[in-house]
Amino acid sequence: MSDYYFKRFEDRVPPPPLEHSRPVEIAWQVLALCSLIAGAIYIHWRWTASLNPDALWFAIPLALAETCAYLGLVLFTANLWKISDYPRQPAPATINECMREEKGADRPISVDVFIATYNEDEEIVRLSIRDAMAITYPHPIDIKVHVLDDGSRPLMETVARAEGANYITREGNAGFKAGNLRNAMERTSADFLVICDADTRPFPTILENTLGYFRDTDVAIVQTPQWFYDLPEGERLRDVWGRKVGAIGRGLGAATEAVFGEIRIGEDPFANDPALFYDVIQRRRNGANAAFCCGAASVHRREAVMFVALRAYADAIEGASREKRTAIDKLLRRRDTRDPLARWQAAQEQELTPYKFHVSEDIYSTIVLHRDSDRNWKTVLHPQVESRMLSPQDLLSWTIQRFKYAGGSLDIFFHDNPVLKPGLSLGQRVMYLATFWSYFAALWNVVFLIAPMIYLFTAIPPISAYTGDFFGHALPFLVLNELAFMVGTWGLSGFKGKVTYLSSFPISLGALWAVARGKKISFPVTPKLRQDGNFIRLVWPQVVVMIVTIAAITWAAGALAMGVAGYSLGGLIVNGLWGLNNILAMSVMVRAAFWKPPEEREQAIEGVVPA
Repeated sequence: MSDYYFKRFEDRVPPPPLEHSRPVEIAWQVLALCSLIAGAIYIHWRWTASLNPDALWFAIPLALAETCAYLGLVLFTANLWKISDYPRQPAPATINECMREEKGADRPISVDVFIATYNEDEEIVRLSIRDAMAITYPHPIDIKVHVLDDGSRPLMETVARAEGANYITREGNAGFKAGNLRNAMERTSADFLVICDADTRPFPTILENTLGYFRDTDVAIVQTPQWFYDLPEGERLRDVWGRKVGAIGRGLGAATEAVFGEIRIGEDPFANDPALFYDVIQRRRNGANAAFCCGAASVHRREAVMFVALRAYADAIEGASREKRTAIDKLLRRRDTRDPLARWQAAQEQELTPYKFHVSEDIYSTIVLHRDSDRNWKTVLHPQVESRMLSPQDLLSWTIQRFKYAGGSLDIFFHDNPVLKPGLSLGQRVMYLATFWSYFAALWNVVFLIAPMIYLFTAIPPISAYTGDFFGHALPFLVLNELAFMVGTWGLSGFKGKVTYLSSFPISLGALWAVARGKKISFPVTPKLRQDGNFIRLVWPQVVVMIVTIAAITWAAGALAMGVAGYSLGGLIVNGLWGLNNILAMSVMVRAAFWKPPEEREQAIEGVVPA
């Protein structure tokens, strides 16, 4: 391990979960309601009183984009409405404490820890094996660690055996990670499964702190937060400005952070920190039983996984046999459609699939669980970090990961949309719709990027005039919205998430275009070590937006100074600030393309996969 960049982060400890403050939550809810009301007034005004009748080709698309963004805001507000942590219970001593009915002689709980790998460095997997072998529990328990190697590598087998883990492989890799998990389930039999990626290093407490949830016999999955312990921490803005300017700089830095949240200079350039996702978004879905599995660092009840697999198997047989019955009936010209032969033939063609064969098998499998109305399966987001992982160390790795997330979610939306199918509660439908809707945001984000350029170059406004009426409707909504989400995410900075959300529009557009064309989203493994080179080719759309926006602001400023008809000071201020905000957001991604780690980070082991 001495050659790895992350060795100097080994002593880091994860942050605790955000504390639940009822006064802060009430303040958030009041501000959020006020923001939504102000937003509804603004959107109504936009459609009824502000459209520029001489440029409807411009005015209507922008108003439509604002309306779509407002609907996303409503969904996001519903997601963040309140914290409803699932009640924690003591770790169960025996398996009967986790069953609906006692089944025979009581016995210790058994757990299989699955470490899925394909082509990751064997020494990184060795670290994960060692930490998995070190898991403790306050009662007698049977824990087995299995390395699921879809790469069938002799060296990986040697490492697994040397560390005391079981080695499982297979011929081919159909279904990729989902197929790898299914193959392992066929060869194991424990009561619970802990799913780990190659770089997931569980803490000793992971079972002690999560198995208590399974005392509720309807709990199927417990997802724990993923924590990237190798992220550059950077330096607080107030400290940087204080060091350079003195007390005045420190004061200005502190005031800036009070408004926008904690800002760090030199920190992780890819906004990898998942705290906002797990500690806010996922955690607040517990109340609707809509927290979904994210794969690594999750604990599964085998009974639930197999129960849903059998239901899906039966549904697949029914659907296939219906087609075969139709063909047989036509051939034999008979009316009786109840044919066991057709069902038998259909059954031979189906496979039992515990995890969906899909690039997003984790969220897809959770959706199947939530749609099963017979058992009312529950999923839990456990707020405490119980493992550590490695973050993407370059823009290429980050892009691969985000494209899989976007493409997988959109593929589910278009081909098996749970929002429109029976089985989910209203709250679950709202939460899943919020997830899917966020990936469509690239469509209206493109409009928001182009709109200020159009005005700045042409002096054609999308609204009737940039007058006090506009500011009177827009400013209350914008101010209340910022205040609401500052309070709603109290303790975490939402700034990085917002700018990354806007600047990553090419990834979501690419995923949307791929899914719309029927292209299958691939299963590339996210590299665990830094790839060589810079990645300017990945951010050319952002560079174009920055250059054209700067040119547009310059052009408009010159035209206003020369008295060119159509330009106004109000229009220049609104669209200029809008354009500068877009430039700031794009610059985050462009900087990430050129980011280089400190010198000691580049002392990686030999054999890094080339970019």
